[in-house]
Amino acid sequence: MFSKACEYAIRASLYISMKSVDGSKLGIKEIAKEIDSPVHFTAKILQSLSREGIISSVKGPNGGFYLDPRSKPIALNAIVKAIDGDNILHSCSLGLKECSDKFPCPIHNDIKTYKERLRKIMKEKTLQHLANDLSKGKTFLRNYKVRLR
Repeated sequence: MFSKACEYAIRASLYISMKSVDGSKLGIKEIAKEIDSPVHFTAKILQSLSREGIISSVKGPNGGFYLDPRSKPIALNAIVKAIDGDNILHSCSLGLKECSDKFPCPIHNDIKTYKERLRKIMKEKTLQHLANDLSKGKTFLRNYKVRLR
C-alpha cells in the first residue's frame, strides 16, 4: 500500500526515535544498515523527513539525525503525508479518480472499512509510542530469519 520510500521512512523514523532518546545523533550509514535500506535512498528519505520537520539533523563531525525527546508526539500519518502525500490513505485502491461511495469501484465497499481503520491507526499511533515498544523488545524493525537446526 505504501511506497518503498514510505516504508523506509517509517522504519528510519522509528529507529531514530528509539535511539535518540538519550540525545544521540545517528549517521546515515547506521540508520540504513539497521532498517535494511540502501544508503543513498535512506539519505534522500531522511532529507525529506528533516525538511518536513519530522526529524532533526545537525551537520558536522558530531552531527547526525535525531528526534528531540521534548518534541510533541509525531503521528505516523505525518510521515506518510511527507513521503507519499495525503492522498494515499484516501484514494481508490484501483487508482480510479471517480471512485466514491456513490460511484464505487469493484472493491470500494470491501476496502472502505479497512482504509478507515488504517487512517485511524496512522493518526493515533506515534513514533514515540512505537519506539517505546521497540525499546522494550515487544516489536522489531529488522527481518530476522529463524534458523532451524
